[in-house]
Amino acid sequence: MSPQLPASPELRPGQLEFTLDELLTSHPYEHLLRADDVLCHGGFIGSQYVSPRTLVRDPAILAWKQRLRDEGQPLIQVPQDCVPPTYPNYAQAKLLLLEKVPTPVTRALTIISILEGFGARIRDVPTPDFRKEILEDIGGTAIAHLRGGLFEAHARDEAGWRTEGGHKQMWEAARDLGLSKPEIPGDVLMQLMTGRGEGAQARLFPELTQRMEVLLTVMASVMVLEIFARDVFTWAKQLLGDPEVSAKPLEAASMVANIESDERPHVEYLRTALSELRARTLLGEDASTQLPGHVVIDRIFERQLRGLASSRPREQREQVRASIHAELKSHPGGEELARRFDRLDTGWVFPRADDEKLNLLLATA
Repeated sequence: MSPQLPASPELRPGQLEFTLDELLTSHPYEHLLRADDVLCHGGFIGSQYVSPRTLVRDPAILAWKQRLRDEGQPLIQVPQDCVPPTYPNYAQAKLLLLEKVPTPVTRALTIISILEGFGARIRDVPTPDFRKEILEDIGGTAIAHLRGGLFEAHARDEAGWRTEGGHKQMWEAARDLGLSKPEIPGDVLMQLMTGRGEGAQARLFPELTQRMEVLLTVMASVMVLEIFARDVFTWAKQLLGDPEVSAKPLEAASMVANIESDERPHVEYLRTALSELRARTLLGEDASTQLPGHVVIDRIFERQLRGLASSRPREQREQVRASIHAELKSHPGGEELARRFDRLDTGWVFPRADDEKLNLLLATA
């Protein structure tokens, strides 16, 4: 039985304000997490992994959620049945590894690690002057703490901080543990950039400052992507934890599980802050224009969700399949292997961008 974690710091009754240093504070670990020779964030208390910077951040998010609940406000949800599955799926990826074709899996895991590193850019997103662009008071909300620790904690989790590795290094470690430090394909960056030239989106609410609309769009997009990543974690734990294809199944799958644990506060603070904004009134450029928060948030969130759940993942899936088939052509018995690979495809009907099942869902806070 795992030991009890140290209690979170004693919060004052009704405490909703926290300092940046508090939101960046980690638990007092007994053992730090290492990936080979790389010191990573987080650590262990007994045998239990505890995510970094959650000593105060976790109870703070719970306190802000409780405030929403007390106010009778709902939380934004993502429809679970619109989450696209990872491709190639577990059975297909396992077949490739058993047949000594590791490059597609290596490429996929390497791209994930690179994307995690990009997550640090959330600290660079310009933020508006909330006190001038929101009618109601924002004291004691997640909104007020975005620049006061939440974005910074998110950035450090993803890309690491100073001597500590973050999710980028942890995904690399999981890959190297499971696949015995495979050769990294030289086309990883090219594959990463393929299909990413959509350009800037047209503004939905030009009445708002551009900084406000950009921020809301980024937050909605990141939240959707973080929720979509749950299927990636399931896939990676299953594949890298499979002793038939993984060199160190326990260690590799555990590393992925550690990253998954770290991502939960990201989803929850974004969900909470967007739900708080939804319950408020946003002010326009001239400060005399007022827009109901639920109108703005719902439309921006639904546009991001519809794009990320429909055309983009379908196009990415087609590109990955074409790349794998091209690679199998040079493999002995490649044509038959390609047929076996395709037979293992469980299929997925991507929703249309206008599909009603992509409507925003709300749940009790």
